[in-house]
Amino acid sequence: MKSFKIRDIAIDPPLILSPMAGVTDYTFRRLIKRRGGVGLVVSEFISVEGLTRHNPKSKRQMRFDEEERPFAVQIFGGKPDRMALGAEMAEEVGADILDVNCGCPAPKVVKNGGGSGLMREPALLESILKEIKKTITIPLTLKVRTGYSDASINVVDIAKMAEQCGVEHIQVHGRTREQGYKGLANWELIRQVKEAVSIPVSGNGDITSIQYGLDRWRESGTDGILIGRGAMQNPWIFRQFQDVIEGREPYQPDLQEKKDVLLEFFSMCREEMPEIVSLGKMKQLAGQFTKGLVGGAQFRQTLYHSHSAEEILDNITIYFETLSEQETFGDGTVEADEDLNLDSCDAPVVPTAMSDARSANV
Repeated sequence: MKSFKIRDIAIDPPLILSPMAGVTDYTFRRLIKRRGGVGLVVSEFISVEGLTRHNPKSKRQMRFDEEERPFAVQIFGGKPDRMALGAEMAEEVGADILDVNCGCPAPKVVKNGGGSGLMREPALLESILKEIKKTITIPLTLKVRTGYSDASINVVDIAKMAEQCGVEHIQVHGRTREQGYKGLANWELIRQVKEAVSIPVSGNGDITSIQYGLDRWRESGTDGILIGRGAMQNPWIFRQFQDVIEGREPYQPDLQEKKDVLLEFFSMCREEMPEIVSLGKMKQLAGQFTKGLVGGAQFRQTLYHSHSAEEILDNITIYFETLSEQETFGDGTVEADEDLNLDSCDAPVVPTAMSDARSANV
């Protein structure tokens, strides 16, 4: 398992932070990048309809920092001319790579011809890719699903067509649009894509542990893997993968570092956004991050009930001090993977006291 290139851009290590709507913004990407081991980060998926109509939110979503490079902007839409214009705007802001989203299953995206809706319209997708290719000079990449439904698995044909259009990297989420985020990703289909094209292929789906990711990587023969939800649960997962790939014991953060990463994220959020928004972002991350912590469910509830920055900070301090002194918290339960899920590539809802944060691996 070694680094690969998208044209002349080295993806080293071959590990990619998967785009997640409402999650992989300027703040979260930098948090993960600073933990190490990430070869490529990708923006949230951005609507070209908003982008080309100068929607302030869409423009903000393209913001990035030099420390994030290499950096890809991902766009979605169903009109070739709009997609080409959006791609040109991404290149103008300095993105290293332009990525087209054919993966999002959200109805509001699909009904407008974007996301995984393009999996059932190969001719339209071909037109979009050709128009973008004529417009930009940076590498063009594509994020796809295995098909629109189980009855229309066409990812191999889509990949071959995309390669002919000049796409230089294909990322395959191993589920159909119909599946959404249910069931296990089909890594056998990802392997078939890798064998069918000569350009780099990366796989995506269910990578929340090192061993599972390594097994799927070896079986599929992909050039790289994408990790989304796993990075929310464990911001050090990329560094740990890199350690194993390079023959080292995977890095294990101690309690102090786990506390520090929450405080760092909250501080970054407060610098970038109004307090009410930063509180929501903190609760969103906590919904996943606390899964592997002792008494995480009860700690999460205290954060969900926090109504100010001071309450958030106090509850973080109490939790980690209690855990350090007593080695437990609340009922001491550590939740299983299935206790926290993701189910939509819509921007996630900020959790209430009785619900978990939801993210989106698009």
